[in-house]
Amino acid sequence: MKLISRYLISGFVLIIFSFRGFSQNDSARRYRIAIFVPLYLDSAFDASGNYRYDKNFPKFINPGLEFYEGAQMALDSLENERVHLDVKIYDTRSVYQSVSQVVQSSEFQQTQLIFGHVTPADLHILASAAARLHVPFINVNFPNDGGITNNPEYVILNSTLKTHCESIYRYLQRNYALSEIVVFRKKGVQEDRIRNYFTDIEKNTASVPLKLKYVNLEEPVDLPHLVPHLDSSESNICIVGSMDENFGKMICSQLATVNKTYATKVFGMPTWDNITDFSQPEYADQEIYYTTPFYNNPADSLVVNIQQNFRNRFFSRPSDMVFRGYETVYHFSKLLQFYGNNFSGSLGEKKFRVFNDFDIEPVFLNRQNMTLDYFENKKIYFIKKVNGNIMAIY
Repeated sequence: MKLISRYLISGFVLIIFSFRGFSQNDSARRYRIAIFVPLYLDSAFDASGNYRYDKNFPKFINPGLEFYEGAQMALDSLENERVHLDVKIYDTRSVYQSVSQVVQSSEFQQTQLIFGHVTPADLHILASAAARLHVPFINVNFPNDGGITNNPEYVILNSTLKTHCESIYRYLQRNYALSEIVVFRKKGVQEDRIRNYFTDIEKNTASVPLKLKYVNLEEPVDLPHLVPHLDSSESNICIVGSMDENFGKMICSQLATVNKTYATKVFGMPTWDNITDFSQPEYADQEIYYTTPFYNNPADSLVVNIQQNFRNRFFSRPSDMVFRGYETVYHFSKLLQFYGNNFSGSLGEKKFRVFNDFDIEPVFLNRQNMTLDYFENKKIYFIKKVNGNIMAIY
């Protein structure tokens, strides 16, 4: 716990100074970046700088702290490459200065690139500020447009549910176009939204529509509810049309028990990326697929280096949010340096790839007036899990 406390205190010091880069005497052009992240520093430390939680470490601090650590490593790499940056890091959970106050401050008005690990409330404030300043705002975590429209400075990196559904539909069209596909679902607003997405895609597809059969289930789900919709003479393709992780686990574990008789491939939602149970015996031999916009190849040399760095410094493994912090700050800062004033028009460039092949595309919610509403990462990876083995399908 002393190690963790030092980790937090180190971050606290950096936040206070909130500056990275070369000396002001350096003649090369400098770029100003703002990073908004929930660090809860005012909650973690008292007025004397003492860590409040003794031997405990509250989980709510983890995501923001891990993103910050990844961003810090990216800034180290950029400094080594002589990318000239002035960086301000703002704790979105500060009790002394709100996000609204920050974006109205005089120092913020010179910002040229905004990163945000955000809540819905933060999202609107930062998106509005980006539109006013005409600078890109990279939403690194929230998979939703938040109702924001007509804002070409807004970038959704963690792809929306609609994009995931489009990717699932097209993947199945390419690989199982002639198969009957069973969609297991339950009652719910999100479940209806998923079905509506599939229906809209079906209406607008230029290819032959999928043969989707929707099956409504009540919880708890038992085999007698599933088996009548399976065929023992061929491989069954199933979609779990729900974001509920427990509902998905319930169906996968039940299907695994009859997998030798009814071979199935089960496709789930992006929330399945959070499920660690799929390596357990009750899922043995079951082919499980889900979608994600972020995949860190364990064989990648940079991934290995970051993992080693974490082992050496913190005696732990870096989370996905560490990698996202590194990737987003490095990739978009390099684009800012390369394109300068033309950066906003170059968000979709493939240069400076780190871990993932971002596909940043414009989104037009109303095709009649063709107003660009925002940009979104449309690159989706399919992850296959069987018996604890993980494979990315590109």
